[in-house]
Amino acid sequence: MTKDGRGALFVFPRWTNLLRPLLAVTAVAAPVYIVLLVWLGASPRTQDVGYQPVQPVPYSHALHAGDLGIDCRYCHNTVEVAAKAAVPPTQTCMNCHAKIRTASPKLTPIRESYATGMPVPWVRVHDLADFVYFNHSAHVRRGVGCVSCHGRVDKMEAVTQVEPLSMGWCLDCHRNPDRNLRPPEMATKMDWVPPEDPTAYGRRLRQVNGIDPPTECWTCHR
Repeated sequence: MTKDGRGALFVFPRWTNLLRPLLAVTAVAAPVYIVLLVWLGASPRTQDVGYQPVQPVPYSHALHAGDLGIDCRYCHNTVEVAAKAAVPPTQTCMNCHAKIRTASPKLTPIRESYATGMPVPWVRVHDLADFVYFNHSAHVRRGVGCVSCHGRVDKMEAVTQVEPLSMGWCLDCHRNPDRNLRPPEMATKMDWVPPEDPTAYGRRLRQVNGIDPPTECWTCHR
């Protein structure tokens, strides 16, 4: 108390004057930072691209699809006729490995699966959301190559997700589908390249084959 009975004033130190502009900057920057953090952190390009799970069997696509030249459809045999590209059953593996590398310890889960009838617990790499419906046959039969979505799988020791597979990414393709078109018989050829500008070639290919551009999405997404 002062001599006249009044309460003493509390005087803040001078350095607290710096807090005012700092708080103002924080109030403006914090919402922007939080929005960017959530947008980038939740983006499929951040969360999904680069996903490479450990599989129960170290199956090398670089060896089988690359060096040996096994066509994608030998294992994923429903890709041209069904919505999903089938995970190959153990019998498909044993078509070769009943006589090749029959004692390899790496193939023990395959031999056990074949003996017991229980499937190999492969881990899905390209796992779309449950509300998404994607039809492989509709794309492959019209000349969209496997490499457009899955990358150069024939060079991967372990399959890795290389594209975000988000709604925006799909719509970018549907807005300009010509750049990813190729002759349907070349859909599974990983090393195929267009003889000219991809967009111009795809446009002419679509016109020759009578393939209409995909329009079913444009009612909502424009």
